[in-house]
Amino acid sequence: MNIRVLSSLIRSTSMVLIASTFLYGCGSGDKPSSAAIKKAMPSFKKATTLKGLVTDNKGVVKAGEVKVTDAKNKVIASGQLDTDGHYKVKIPAKTSVPILLKVQPSEDSKADELMAAVVYTSMTKFDINPLSTKIAKKAKELGGYTHANMILAAESMVDMPDKNKTTSGFRGDPTKQYGGWH
Repeated sequence: MNIRVLSSLIRSTSMVLIASTFLYGCGSGDKPSSAAIKKAMPSFKKATTLKGLVTDNKGVVKAGEVKVTDAKNKVIASGQLDTDGHYKVKIPAKTSVPILLKVQPSEDSKADELMAAVVYTSMTKFDINPLSTKIAKKAKELGGYTHANMILAAESMVDMPDKNKTTSGFRGDPTKQYGGWH
């Protein structure tokens, strides 16, 4: 192929790409596209039992009620904690996510409400603890209980190691770890 033809072809292709980039944004305005696909909220296809363990900063929470609420804070289901801190609640079929699992420890406890956000219908075990509460609150701050917001919230709660730590968390000369080589 001739260099002139190749140069002309490259220039033409570049012009088309530049023009299409500018045209892509034209007309979008503030209105959503009528071609936008609306994603249906997932829901439990059949009645499902959710279960897990409830702990606070002091350990297992042995008394209290677990309430399952929807996004409008309407109670969908509820259940009591057993003496080992476990709960089981049955979610009705066709219940859409997100839902919240909220635990208000017994009245004699001065503990704050704990919660966990449920955004996946394929999972049935949800431990409720201070970390799940922080993640749920952070996701709400980020715009709501969505898959993306839950991941961002969870990632923001994890302490990342310094880049000079080894995988075991030891800093420094590995030959001196545990008093030298054994």
